[in-house]
Amino acid sequence: MKSKFLAHSGLNSNFRHLYADIFWWGVLAGSALSFLAVYATRIGATSFQVGLLTAGPAVVNLILSLLAGRWLEQRSLIRAVSYSSIAHRAGYIPMIFLPWLLSASGQVISLELIVLVMSVPGTLLAISFNALFAQIVLSERRGQVVGWRNALASVSTIVSSLLCGRLLDWIAFPLNYQIVFFIGALGGALSCYHLSRLRFIGTSPPPAVRSLSDRAQPNKSLLRFDLLRGPFGSLMGVYLLFYTFQQLPVPLFPLAFVRVLHLSDGAISLGTALFHVSVLLGSMRLGWMSKRLGHRRLLILGALLYCSYPLLMGLAQNATPFWIASVIGGIAWGLTGAGLLNRLMERTPQDDLPAHMTLHNIVLNLGVLGGSMLGPVLAEGLGLRPALLLGAGLRLLSGILFILWG
Repeated sequence: MKSKFLAHSGLNSNFRHLYADIFWWGVLAGSALSFLAVYATRIGATSFQVGLLTAGPAVVNLILSLLAGRWLEQRSLIRAVSYSSIAHRAGYIPMIFLPWLLSASGQVISLELIVLVMSVPGTLLAISFNALFAQIVLSERRGQVVGWRNALASVSTIVSSLLCGRLLDWIAFPLNYQIVFFIGALGGALSCYHLSRLRFIGTSPPPAVRSLSDRAQPNKSLLRFDLLRGPFGSLMGVYLLFYTFQQLPVPLFPLAFVRVLHLSDGAISLGTALFHVSVLLGSMRLGWMSKRLGHRRLLILGALLYCSYPLLMGLAQNATPFWIASVIGGIAWGLTGAGLLNRLMERTPQDDLPAHMTLHNIVLNLGVLGGSMLGPVLAEGLGLRPALLLGAGLRLLSGILFILWG
């Protein structure tokens, strides 16, 4: 009876910290993350430079994923998550002081370098958190936990993005953005604290983690091409195309906000808030939908709707279509984000998590890299609006591919 009580108490403690972590991450997302590319655009960054803010970290992730995964097999997942999150999110602190130290062009280069350095511990965090989440959250509870995490992230992102939008409109440039970066750094620090409080239930790591450590051998590689054979390989192929097509229009959005639609920061923050309101409303029923539709159908539905955002942005002449796109896009991402994670966990053997997560991380970063570079190239060759419309068509195609091979 006592052991059951302790296990139940431990589960509830983990859930509380997972919820608090994502709440404070939402503060970071609604502040520094939401406005970093917009700030870079306002100080003169090109589409290629905006793309580098995501492409650069993707390159680092690809280079370090194998080393990070190999290192992870021999160490505590909890410590890996805690230390890597601190090192990663500390990078938001120097962003606060850049306007006092450098010219506009120097700031753009410095932002790219800071984001590049942050991606080194970010690689370890991406792999270790997914593996830890799978270990401490039972499969039958994942839909519920992911749904609540999405909802909490939405609430905090909505509030912080609206607050930051008002601050950006009220306070003179660039002090307004410095305050926004400070809010983001604070949210990141509090998120790190709650990640550090996660614990395995019981007195020792679960057998899967111990066995991975016990059988780890020198020079053993986590780049397991044998995993690409069979159903998991086809799933990773579809994930690669989805991540590529998902990322393709992303570097173009800040350019459309600032240089085509001429939106104020308050208008942009309202769109961000509407997006996350939609995610929140969808997340309230995510657990029910996961049980009724299953993770695969939920993923397909979200992926098919995901083309709406670049489609409406490509057609927009003012802020109204942008706000409509934010509503529909939020619903789509609420379904797709949960579906991607839960479907991946569903298709991953629990006794071989690090190798599978390493492969997924490589696929993710290949997609981010390819999409981040392809989007600006298409914008230069076709124009901004045609590139956005093409991105919408490719996102729709990825949804169809999930029907066939997801």
